Amino acid sequence: MAAYSFGWCEVGGAPADASGGKGVRQALAVLGAEAAGAPGRAGVAAAVAVELVHTFSLLHDDIMDGDGDRRGRPTAWKAYGTGPAVLAGDALFALAVETLAAEPGGARAVRTLSVALGDLVRGQADDLLFADRPWTGPERVRPDEYRAMAEHKTGALLGCAAALGAVLGGAGPETVAALDRAGRHLGVAFQIVDDVLGIWGDPRVTGKPVHGDLRERKKTFPVLVALGSPMGVRIADVLESGEAPETAATLIEEAGGRSAALTEARRHITAVETALAGVPLTAGAAGELLSLLGYLVRRDV
Repeated sequence: MAAYSFGWCEVGGAPADASGGKGVRQALAVLGAEAAGAPGRAGVAAAVAVELVHTFSLLHDDIMDGDGDRRGRPTAWKAYGTGPAVLAGDALFALAVETLAAEPGGARAVRTLSVALGDLVRGQADDLLFADRPWTGPERVRPDEYRAMAEHKTGALLGCAAALGAVLGGAGPETVAALDRAGRHLGVAFQIVDDVLGIWGDPRVTGKPVHGDLRERKKTFPVLVALGSPMGVRIADVLESGEAPETAATLIEEAGGRSAALTEARRHITAVETALAGVPLTAGAAGELLSLLGYLVRRDV
């Protein structure tokens, strides 16, 4: 089940050549070590740990959201059943902790991971609660609440990846904190770009159906911005009906949801650059970090 989740095999174990994701967290962990002046290999255990935790979170996230597809294939719970998929996720989490604990400086690294996991769970809980709140009115989800959720749900683990690499590379607290802060801002930008792709993305690129997030009635950033516009009531009516997602997508774009989301993503990328500029980092690794940021924001949006 773990190998299937990583894209290494089909159901039953036959070899596969499926997508294993973008590798962003592993790259951040290795670059975090290099940015602190250590060899990239010092961050390998951090890269392994964060990818194990990321996959664990996806296994559970897909179950909670009821998602049947990921990266163009059935999700693990669809392929193997809910109970086995939960256990597979738990096993990956345990292995992540073991991987870090075995490293020099492992105790500090495990503490860093624990903080990130606490935030990740908090963000996932908020995301679930958002689903039960109304589209309009005083109880609707506000964009600032969304930003906090995205920082916890997505940014915490990205920040942890860069920070863990720096921890295992022997960096001081100031550098570790700056890399964590940069990763959290990156997470918000990353999540918002994913929101744009979830509505307007090419299924051949995203691996998900067009307008998938609208069909699932997700309260994503472009939707929340559009709901706060003069067109909000009309958009809410279309979303509430669950029909014509293509109409909802058009209205959300006309209300400025798409452009506002991309602007917000770029604002957080600027915050990443500010965080990285505030501490001494090796030039090569810092340059590669900035290149990675550009790639994440440009992802076919």
